[in-house]
Amino acid sequence: MKKESERPNILWFSLEDTSPRFGCYGDLVARTPNLDRIAAEGCRYDRAFCVAGVCAPSRSAIITGMYPTYIGAHHMRTTHHSAIPEGRVPPYDCCPPHYVKCFTEYLRAAGYYCTNNQKTDYQFAPPFTAWDECGPEAHWRHRAPGQPFFAVFNPTVTHESGQWPDKPLQHDFLPEDRTRPEAVDVPPWLPDTLETRRAIARQYDNIRWSDRLLGQRLRELEEDGLLEDTVIFIWSDHGEGLPRAKRWPYDSGIRIPLIVRWPGRIAPGTASDRLVSLIDLAPTVLAIAGVPAPAHLQGQNFLDGPERTYIFATRDRYDEAYDMVRAVRDRRFKYIRHYYPAQPHQLWIPYQYRHPAQKELWRAALRGEAERWPQLLGERRDPECLYDLDADPHELHNVAQNPRYAAEVERLRHVLDEWRRAYDVFGDWSESEMVRRWWPDARPPETSAPCFILISEEMLEGGLVTGGEFTGPLLIQIACATQGASIGWKAEDGRWQLYTGPIRVEKGQTLRLRAKAIRIGYKESREVEAGFTVT
Repeated sequence: MKKESERPNILWFSLEDTSPRFGCYGDLVARTPNLDRIAAEGCRYDRAFCVAGVCAPSRSAIITGMYPTYIGAHHMRTTHHSAIPEGRVPPYDCCPPHYVKCFTEYLRAAGYYCTNNQKTDYQFAPPFTAWDECGPEAHWRHRAPGQPFFAVFNPTVTHESGQWPDKPLQHDFLPEDRTRPEAVDVPPWLPDTLETRRAIARQYDNIRWSDRLLGQRLRELEEDGLLEDTVIFIWSDHGEGLPRAKRWPYDSGIRIPLIVRWPGRIAPGTASDRLVSLIDLAPTVLAIAGVPAPAHLQGQNFLDGPERTYIFATRDRYDEAYDMVRAVRDRRFKYIRHYYPAQPHQLWIPYQYRHPAQKELWRAALRGEAERWPQLLGERRDPECLYDLDADPHELHNVAQNPRYAAEVERLRHVLDEWRRAYDVFGDWSESEMVRRWWPDARPPETSAPCFILISEEMLEGGLVTGGEFTGPLLIQIACATQGASIGWKAEDGRWQLYTGPIRVEKGQTLRLRAKAIRIGYKESREVEAGFTVT
């Protein structure tokens, strides 16, 4: 593990629903000076992708370093009530294997001050042990002097809903200074109408406002004298918030911007075309911090590790609509497998239907023009699709049946099967079966309450205690009977700390300890308290 003086600070600035519509990616409409500055001072990644084209499954992979299909986090929105009342699965938190943690716990255990401001959306309630601070006021400035930090800022301005005309604007740009609808490009899979253009123009302005928020964080780093000692990551949880992008494994839905600035370690103004998956973020951050990554993490360090050959993406139940799609991509080809080929492309997802471009598609269908948009309004899907991304970057022409590409189909079919055997643990389970496997009575258990163990000269074998007066010095251990539970503790009115080892109490000291425990997917334990007076 690195010495404290060698450990850089790390800052994440994460966007939502954003493809690389930045100036540094060559977009001439974008006005993103701060994002472009970070790219000019760091590295821009041109082939970065998420594992699912929607926020919560993607963010579950980011925070755990595990594929959503491996930990049961692949169905989008596990905690809401479906609009279809009969037969729906009750709301639940996913329950990963007992050894799975939010990777920030490894940073906290190594002495980092970890803050999240403020979105989580992990498919499980964020355990209180994951962050030193998690909320709208979370900031690195609240750490102890000299303590290294990992700080995450999640502006939600660019979310899909920001493109709806009835959504209040979150920026203060004057009408004459906003992006003009006629200036934007409309992707060829959508109707090129004024409403579609207005939605895309709003997204440009939302990205621009997020850029200003990034500028504020950069000024704070400069004010604190920390800019040159902080590694900065810019990324989006998935790609475009448009129909046939969000919720789909096409590049429009999974390709994301990724920029990393690390003074002295990453050459400024560089670009990389290596394949990167957002599941790689956790092991990369741990490597920067000098913290050994647990062997169960399923990503890899993309700064210094070997280059990827493939990235993988999935689509399952998203809100009301069940589906199952799996995809694998290399540098040139995308292979997509539909497990429900008889289903139409359009499934009823009420939230998606509020998007202006989606309404334009339905207007076209009502006019009898569905055949103009077969990738969106077609009544069936090809069981297998192969796209030559060099020739067809918008993935409009399926060449899976073309004999010229038979070898590529066979190769990627095999690669996807191998990935599924290793990582798609719950893909073949129905959602209700999966939840019953975790909780046969549909009720997750409560994490066991922790207990205090005293070690002293008189009790070298340790003993369970509930407090009292003792001859010191003492070591106090905290234990929990629930397998894989994380334990938090605090003294008096302090902040909750992650328990990582015995707490020392010196002679003449009085200490009142509080403790509780949590395992991801379980209910939090009750809180226990004990007072120790040492003579």
